[in-house]
Amino acid sequence: MDNDVTRVLDAISAGDASASDALLPLVYEELRRLGSQRLSRERAGHTLQPTALVHEAFLRLVGSEEQSWENRGHFFAAAAEAMRRILIDNARQKRSQKRGGELARVPLDDDAHVATFSDDHEELLSLDEALTALANHDAQAAELVKLRYFGGLTIDQAAEVLGVSPRTAKRYWTYARAWLKRAIDGETQQSQ
Repeated sequence: MDNDVTRVLDAISAGDASASDALLPLVYEELRRLGSQRLSRERAGHTLQPTALVHEAFLRLVGSEEQSWENRGHFFAAAAEAMRRILIDNARQKRSQKRGGELARVPLDDDAHVATFSDDHEELLSLDEALTALANHDAQAAELVKLRYFGGLTIDQAAEVLGVSPRTAKRYWTYARAWLKRAIDGETQQSQ
């Protein structure tokens, strides 16, 4: 199956428009699992459903002008990024409908590779701002956070996608968590 996905991704990269139709059945279940995992960590009553998240992410991936993926891992990393952007856009939309709200800390646990958000979309937006700043400072560490936090990948899986050793990925993770904590704490203190 991995070879089928890679073959179809190569066809899409080569410009075969019909290959996009063959891709969805091959990756749908894994994308849906990824979407379900991501949404299970969101606040209760989230308006997005896993199916809608998967379909929107898929449309963003195959509907864009530039469609070039090196391999299956690269495609799923792009899918995780697309899901992250959809959730951020959704949170921004919700925030624009509300006024006020305090920033809150976003826990980045050592034991679990994901955090749980409360009902406040500000937490997700605060993390996104800090993650964008981290990407400007250290792109690979930021990519690791995206893969683990938004993509639900383990250290070993994320290391494979990034092409680094698991030990290096663990160092990036430790560094990124500390960096993001300082950045988010700074935002929280400034807003008070």
